Amino acid sequence: MIPMSSLLAAFVPIWILTAAGYLTARSGLLGEQAEAVLGRFVFHVAMPATLFTMLARTPLSSFASTAMIAFAAGTALVCALGLLAGRFLFHRPLADQAISGMTAGYVNSANLGIPVALQVLGDASFVAQVVLFQVLFVTPVILTLLDSGTTGLRRMLTMPIRNPIIIASALGALFSATHLHLPAALTHSCDLLGAAAVPTALVTLGISLHGRGTGQRLTPEVGVAVLLKTLAQPLIALAAATLLLHLPPHQLLAVVLCSALPTAQNAFIYARQYNLSTTLARDSVMFSTLASMGTLSLIYGTLGPTHH
Repeated sequence: MIPMSSLLAAFVPIWILTAAGYLTARSGLLGEQAEAVLGRFVFHVAMPATLFTMLARTPLSSFASTAMIAFAAGTALVCALGLLAGRFLFHRPLADQAISGMTAGYVNSANLGIPVALQVLGDASFVAQVVLFQVLFVTPVILTLLDSGTTGLRRMLTMPIRNPIIIASALGALFSATHLHLPAALTHSCDLLGAAAVPTALVTLGISLHGRGTGQRLTPEVGVAVLLKTLAQPLIALAAATLLLHLPPHQLLAVVLCSALPTAQNAFIYARQYNLSTTLARDSVMFSTLASMGTLSLIYGTLGPTHH
């Protein structure tokens, strides 16, 4: 099993920053608009900066690997199942269905996936491919569904040139493909802004927890999202990796482990930005993060090096 100290080292910063956000809201230090303002800062400024710099520095050729097929299969199927659950089980409108799909299949690959991969796999190369896949393929689909469910046709069609996430990702991919480089001062500025994305998103998540009545509740809708995220997605990836692709043990472990990562806080930020209910995204992030401590250990105990 993964040593508990290693798991705690990866998870504790998430909990601390979320708790800091909750305490900040409880104290009233930042005022009533803190959640909205910080959410807009993450979506329009910090997250585009970190996506641009990450993609600009990542060779796009690294995305072409057999192991990514198994991960992509699990992500696509589970996101579709989450969307269908939002539509047919919980009768949500299209934009909320997109958030349902995202909470079910969009993994926390950055601030949790990287430390877990470094500890368990010895390097973060596969996590980098996961980040690339989610940014270049999953995110545009989610944002298109969000736009189509909340705006008119004209705004939806112009979304790619208005959305800072997609613009930054496209520019990063362009810089990677053409081997362009920003001047050092601009690169450092992007690095500084990008470094604020994850901690600010977690603080914003914590702020959202304050003043919400009974707080987190494991409702049927949240329960479905968490089961899809922590159980269905890694099982589908396992089936694809073993039955269809016959991946070697190290790649198999990487695929299944990354598929079992909890829901990313991006789901909460996107729901907040599009003025949707943040309850599902917020609670799914929290409960899937707690559940994944057990599932990640179970996966490593089953597929880890001692079992090869």
